[in-house]
Formats: sequence, C-alpha cells, structure tokens
Amino acid sequence: MLEKMGEFFDSRLAMYDEHQLTAIESAREMYRFTAERLPGRPGARLLDLGCGTGLELAPYFESNPTARIVGIDLAPGMLAELKRKFPNRALTLIQGSYFEVPFEREAFDAAVSVESLHHFTKAEKVPLYARVRGALKPGGYFILTDYFSETDEEEAFRRSELVRLKREQGAADDEFYHYDTPLTLAHELEALREAGFADVQVLNRWAATGCIRAAK
Repeated sequence: MLEKMGEFFDSRLAMYDEHQLTAIESAREMYRFTAERLPGRPGARLLDLGCGTGLELAPYFESNPTARIVGIDLAPGMLAELKRKFPNRALTLIQGSYFEVPFEREAFDAAVSVESLHHFTKAEKVPLYARVRGALKPGGYFILTDYFSETDEEEAFRRSELVRLKREQGAADDEFYHYDTPLTLAHELEALREAGFADVQVLNRWAATGCIRAAK
C-alpha cells in the first residue's frame, strides 16, 4: 500500500536513524564521506534537500560547528528530531516540498541531498537542479549522495510499477508517495548537466549508492 511521503517517514521516526545506518551498505562511511565534501569555511551556508534527521549533518558539525543550515523536508517529525539533536546549531528548518519551496538566489556555499531524490523522474529533477544551481554562490557546488538503478530496464520497471500502484489505489497525481524509483547513474549525471552544472563528477561508489559533485 502506497503511503504519502511525509507520513511514511514520520511513522518510522523511532527506527529511522538505525535503519539508515544499518540497512544501507557502508552507510556510516557514506554519510561521513558526504559530510567531508561540504564547505569547511566557518559560517558556511548549506542548503539541505530532504534533510530528514540530519545524519549527514552530525559528522559535518564535528568539523564545522558554525555552519548555517537551511533544511527542507516533508516530514514534521523528522524536522523536530533534527532540531532536538542539534539544539545549539544554526538551523533554519522548512516543512515542505523542495520542488515548491523558493530558494534564495546565490545565497549558499553548497547544497546537499542524501538518500532523498531517488523518488523522482529525470523530467522532475532537471528544473529542480536548475533552481539549486541558481541558489548557489559563484563557485558553489551540489553534493548528491543517493542510490541508483543498475540498468535502464530496472529504472523503467520501477517507474512503471509506481504508475500501476497509483492507478490501482486511486492515488492522487499531485501527491508524493514513498516508492523508490531511482534513475541510473548515467541519467542522474545527464539531469545535472542539463540543469546547467558545468563540472559534474562521481566522487565515490558504495554498491548501488554513489556520491556526485556538481559545480556551478
């Protein structure tokens, strides 16, 4: 049964961190590696898309405790937990969809998204990534850590299954439902380049998960 995105994550809040850190291969290494790619300048501004409970922010604050974070997430419980975990950090938390929340122009040193964007199509991502690029300062960059389909066939099958389930359950087209539909790595790179990022590089891989750096 499909569940609305925010409700899905809030209903699993008590086990979320443990699940993420144990069910994803090399998760602890992946979160730390991602954090180490983020700006080290004191007071750096970071836009976090789908911030959840801030698993990538924990190691980031170890090295940059004065970083200023704008975090966006659909799940209010996740945002409350993030605020509870980091009460003395500079957090601006916004409940909503990063497809709809406006971004400040040229305001951020970097943007990051970890294990969030694998629910959306390339057509949905390209305009979002263009907006992310516009929110970055000159010289800024986007770190995307997520998991990817291994083949075009897997990508197409997952998308068709979501369409089928939504049709069978009468799910609304204008709602986000939790069902993984990751792009292939090649299609993800294409989306970032089509959005205008000048330098797109794969920094690391852990099984199906990868970390990408896209520079403005």
